[in-house]
Amino acid sequence: MSYSLDFAPLVPTIWLWLFGVLAGGLFVYALLRRAGGAWARALAFAIALLALAGPLIVRETREPLPDIAALVVDHSASMDIRHRKQDADVAVARLRQALGADRSLEIREAEVTSRPDEDSGTELFSALARLTADIPRDRLAGSIAVTDGEVHDQPAIAKDALKAPLHALIVGSRGERDRKLTIVSATRYAIVDQTADIVIRIDDYGAADGGYADVAVRVDGVDQGPRLVPVGRDTPVKIHVAHEGENVVELEARPGPAELSLENNRGVVTITGVRDRLHVLLISGEPNAGERVWRSLLKADPSVDLIHFTILRPPDKQDATPINELSLIAFPTRELFVDKLDQFDLVIFDRFSVQPGILPLAYFENIARYVENGGALFVSAGPEFAGETSIFRTPLAAVLPAQPTGDVTGEPFKPMLTADGLAHPVTRGLPGANTATSPPAWGRWFRIIGAQKVAGDTLMSGPQGKPLLVLDHVGKGRVAELLSDQGWLWARGYDGGGPQAELLRRLAHWAMKEPELEEERLSATISAGEIVVERQTMATAAKPVTLTWPSGRQATLPLTKIAPGDFRASAKASELGLYRASDGTLNAVTANGPLNPKEVSDLRATDTILRPAATASGGGVHWLADGGVPQIRRVAPGRPAGGEGWIGLRANGVYRVTSVEQQPLLPPWAALLLLTAALVLAWRMEGR
Repeated sequence: MSYSLDFAPLVPTIWLWLFGVLAGGLFVYALLRRAGGAWARALAFAIALLALAGPLIVRETREPLPDIAALVVDHSASMDIRHRKQDADVAVARLRQALGADRSLEIREAEVTSRPDEDSGTELFSALARLTADIPRDRLAGSIAVTDGEVHDQPAIAKDALKAPLHALIVGSRGERDRKLTIVSATRYAIVDQTADIVIRIDDYGAADGGYADVAVRVDGVDQGPRLVPVGRDTPVKIHVAHEGENVVELEARPGPAELSLENNRGVVTITGVRDRLHVLLISGEPNAGERVWRSLLKADPSVDLIHFTILRPPDKQDATPINELSLIAFPTRELFVDKLDQFDLVIFDRFSVQPGILPLAYFENIARYVENGGALFVSAGPEFAGETSIFRTPLAAVLPAQPTGDVTGEPFKPMLTADGLAHPVTRGLPGANTATSPPAWGRWFRIIGAQKVAGDTLMSGPQGKPLLVLDHVGKGRVAELLSDQGWLWARGYDGGGPQAELLRRLAHWAMKEPELEEERLSATISAGEIVVERQTMATAAKPVTLTWPSGRQATLPLTKIAPGDFRASAKASELGLYRASDGTLNAVTANGPLNPKEVSDLRATDTILRPAATASGGGVHWLADGGVPQIRRVAPGRPAGGEGWIGLRANGVYRVTSVEQQPLLPPWAALLLLTAALVLAWRMEGR
């Protein structure tokens, strides 16, 4: 119950002011003239003014409103260290009990967790701002945050979030020690077969700098051997970029003298391998319809440097051909096949036949060694491959996967994908291709060179199942044989055409070891919280894959056949960090969320980050290890809200009015009686 005075004027307020000014002026004038009864006359004016103002006695019935205390608990990834999360939950339970015992308090809670899709760290102040957004400032008693102190969003929103005292209860221990690996900088793109620089730093927090640490280096899950890195200094590490596309580099420091967790001993960098320019050597044995197709395809690619020669005549041939009709330059055989052969990424023989005086047999031996040492060879064969001038009759036969039988079939046929072709990534999914139950939709060819496979995989076949496209791995290199010179019909659109450009593009990139076109490949991708493991293989079945989560948890995933040569499995990606998949032979790695998240950048408990905000708000910082949960006290607004061993929450005293009663302070009859008495008094005093 509360009483107060209010007014309900009987006349407009302006008239009250005018009357008051007039009465005051008359009173001052009477005083200056020393008139008798001036005080009595002033009293009469005051009573009249009060009566016109309509004074009321207001009686309110009030209901106290509880203050609101905000409780934020940190359950981010850094709280998984040792027993921090358990200690935090015990502290929160005790705080709930202490706050719940005060009926003048209402508790609101929020939980801060790590978001796997963003590198946002611990957004404690964002959670506090959302929690208190709809709380009136005069009802907020204060905020209590139970955390390890590793907060990453304070500078941006602290001023907006702090409407009342902020108290931080730090979980963990003072002076914790930990080793951390930091990736200072890294090359994002590098030329294939060259090195990329990654600058790393090893810090032993809580210990003096000095000494060395072993750092294990893995690329695409394959161990590259340890590196010795000085502690406390930025150190470059050189990484060999082996292939195009993503090269996932893992760096892991060996455990230090004291560790909170090994999570921040690791770093991951993705280096995208790109080829400087593809150097292709195209040798055409004679002018033919497919020659222009090859040249147009390779010249249209801006990343390809093409050197093309067509053998028109041996260099030692003497005839009556006019000089102005001869080739401008002689065929530079020694320069191409001895001095600079290893500078080419791909060598193509297009309907090449062995002619006296063109290429000595020693040069074919060089080409065979080039392939075995990692080079790529593509042979597009015509009728000459079946005859006495076939390149199979040279030392090059040692690396060719198909041996000519000597016959040439000249009948219309549609190239067919074999069982291997349906599974191989070079031919799998070609537009218009046949399936196990339906014929191909592309155009016909009219010639196939008879051959038998001696090695590799037959991906396409012709009439009577004759090999048409054969691929093989030879040493470190690769060889592809196309046993027909009719592919240009697809390029011209004859009989509906076909995917000639796509097929040749895939063959060229397979020969140059593009990862997506590997027959045996294990890959892993993460999307929408799910990890998908994919296995490409030419086998009819795929072995189960062992999946390792960032925490070290493992599971065996059976692979399901999706299409010929394509097997998949999936699992929930519920943790931040690096996932590893292995079938015992092949390995794959992928990251969920940021590769080097803020959340594990420094795992030591600290009060340094939160102390400025807590002090500015009138609150304080307390370590749970110093004496458990501090005592809760209610304090008046404007008074200190914290001290040694206690947390202060504001007692705002906010209430809600449930009913109001009004009663006139001066009823009309009383006002008339008082005014009459005052006038009589003034008359008598003036009459003396």
